[in-house]
Amino acid sequence: MNSHTEFFFIEGAVGPLQCALGLPDQSKYPTPRGIALVAHPHPLYGGTMDNKVTQTLTRAFVGLGYATARMNFRGVGKSGGVHDGGSGETDDMEILLAEMQRRYPGLPLALGGFSFGTFVQAQLQGRLTQQGAPAERLVLVGTAAGKWPMPTVPANTILIHGEVDDTIPLLDVFDWARPQDLPVIVIPGGDHFFHRKLHHIKSAVTDLWHR
Repeated sequence: MNSHTEFFFIEGAVGPLQCALGLPDQSKYPTPRGIALVAHPHPLYGGTMDNKVTQTLTRAFVGLGYATARMNFRGVGKSGGVHDGGSGETDDMEILLAEMQRRYPGLPLALGGFSFGTFVQAQLQGRLTQQGAPAERLVLVGTAAGKWPMPTVPANTILIHGEVDDTIPLLDVFDWARPQDLPVIVIPGGDHFFHRKLHHIKSAVTDLWHR
């Protein structure tokens, strides 16, 4: 049986949230090896869970054997509420995590995000760390350094950025990553949305995941 996607709703903090769940190929993974949550870019600038980078991250995690959920943030698609600057979106992501842990108890967790979604996932990781149950690893693409107050992240975080990103300049990411001694994977010629470069994201995540 090949991988497939299931669409569903959960009740968020201020209304219903439209979600999608990607499941790995059952012939390779009879049961998922983990769960992953993927967060999309800024809702006020056209970001949705169907964004191509978000979908690429989802496919990468599904290919690694993770049951991978993404959702439309507040006010996007069929999700209720209005944009909350990241705080409410992190609350909702935590609710999605609880639903995934109910469906797949006891599995390790991975977090992935693109642009604004990196801010949400880094905040969620901070909360989970305080609770003593952090995600095993983060993948942050187009990290929102300089746009939002990005917290520090674990040393094994995978950072991917486009060389010619004019939305979040690469130098801002270097300035954020440098004090943490975090390496950054730079995609030559890559813009913010990684036009014609999406395959590099999937390859980098797949190649680096088990290192």
